[in-house]
Amino acid sequence: MDKRIQMIEALHLKKDIPKFNVGDTVEVQVKIVEEGKTRLQAFEGIVIARKGSGLRETFTVRKVSYGEGVERVFPLHSPSIERITVTKKGDVRRAKLYYLERKVGKETRIEERFEGTEKTPPPGPREEVKE
Repeated sequence: MDKRIQMIEALHLKKDIPKFNVGDTVEVQVKIVEEGKTRLQAFEGIVIARKGSGLRETFTVRKVSYGEGVERVFPLHSPSIERITVTKKGDVRRAKLYYLERKVGKETRIEERFEGTEKTPPPGPREEVKE
């Protein structure tokens, strides 16, 4: 990309964005303008996709509201986003989680990932070593 475009984009990039990946549960505080007044509205759900790079980067958040699935695409560096808070880290093996659209209820749950801890093998019968 042209260096002039990169310099102009660098002026508009946000610096207070937390690190989050696909599978994480995030709460996005969005500025809503109604009749000249501005208020914040929370949209909390699972990040099912990230796309693009730089100023054009977007992420898709999915939640179930009153039994109906709702997906919303947010530009990452948009001025209408007040803040992004990572509620829970998800442990997934896919870059895009579009398969969650076809799942219902408990099937949509994603296993939580804990930072700094290793997965321990499940307890089972011990094998004695004979020498």
